[in-house]
Amino acid sequence: MGFPGTWMTESESVLYRVVPKCACSTIGQIMHYSDHGTFFDGDIHDATQGLHKWAREASQPVIEANVRDHKSYAFTCVRNPYTRILSSFFDKICGIQRNGKRYRGNLVPLLIQKYGIEVGGDDGKQDFNQIASFRRFLLFARDTIRWRRPMDPDIHWSAISGHVSTFIVHGGRYDNIFWTERFNDGMQSVLDRIEVAHPVDLTKVPRFNESEGHGPKRLHPVEDYFDDLSMHLVYEMYKRDFQLFKYDFENPGNKMPVGEIDLDEVHAKLGD
Repeated sequence: MGFPGTWMTESESVLYRVVPKCACSTIGQIMHYSDHGTFFDGDIHDATQGLHKWAREASQPVIEANVRDHKSYAFTCVRNPYTRILSSFFDKICGIQRNGKRYRGNLVPLLIQKYGIEVGGDDGKQDFNQIASFRRFLLFARDTIRWRRPMDPDIHWSAISGHVSTFIVHGGRYDNIFWTERFNDGMQSVLDRIEVAHPVDLTKVPRFNESEGHGPKRLHPVEDYFDDLSMHLVYEMYKRDFQLFKYDFENPGNKMPVGEIDLDEVHAKLGD
């Protein structure tokens, strides 16, 4: 199994477990810059050099040896489950991807047919009932997570704790887990602990939001998308995320954490 979703600087200054929809594009670009003094030209997910990635076969033994001996400072970044699943819906389901096509080919037609969702027409730009469609998408997401039907859960809406846990289960240990909602503070706390070839000024780093502009603009406040049933479905899918990363389940409108992350608790509960 190894360490899927793990990226590391070529200098081995720092190691990062990617969690989709949690500022991963920006973090990858910061790592690239800290080694090379330039940002990668394009989507960092497409980079085949400049960063060690578990998906690259040549990187696997380097990452494995590093994790085994805990040579590098290891971190990840998490996000409020309410805003993350909402972002996944607008980006992956309603949006046209950077290749000019719908995400995962026949996924959207399947959702239209089986769950009755709307996505704003062929180009994602027409008006549609965002709240009703999102709530139907939540039913689909729950079905994929709970019963793996009509497909396995996608990485963009599978639980954050599931992504975070693979690193722990296979012998890794995090030195830091921070929140997307306090990104600059969290990323600075990582940079303060590592040596980099090229210092990074976070106030000048662009936000590499690769999903921005893919889909229709969200028209309503976050809390409007979640009624009692929706909140129940979200809790069913992301209970551990709320508990371990200290987010407010009771109030979808509060995206900020309500407590401090306990790294020992995370390792104990996700290390089974």
